[in-house]
Amino acid sequence: MPLSLTQAAVIGNELALAFSDGAELYLELPWLRRACPCAVCQGEPDALGRVVRPRVEHGPKAFELVKFEVVGGYALQLHWADGHGSGIFSYSYLFRLAGLREM
Repeated sequence: MPLSLTQAAVIGNELALAFSDGAELYLELPWLRRACPCAVCQGEPDALGRVVRPRVEHGPKAFELVKFEVVGGYALQLHWADGHGSGIFSYSYLFRLAGLREM
């Protein structure tokens, strides 16, 4: 049976996630925002395959998570108070960020 998200909530300064296999993740919001996998935050390859990493500055509302949405059965899209919301965090990426396991 594929892994599925059963619960998610912001608790203080963390995003708490519970999965169908009993695993629980607690990820600090500033860490999640800095690890955003989108091209705006991490860069994207040019025509020659070189990745130009953008300089990302975080304002006062950058670490305030205002909502999250499940994407398919494999990821969460996080929306921040400063308007940023293009990052899609796969469940396997979230587990890697938590340092728990590879999926």
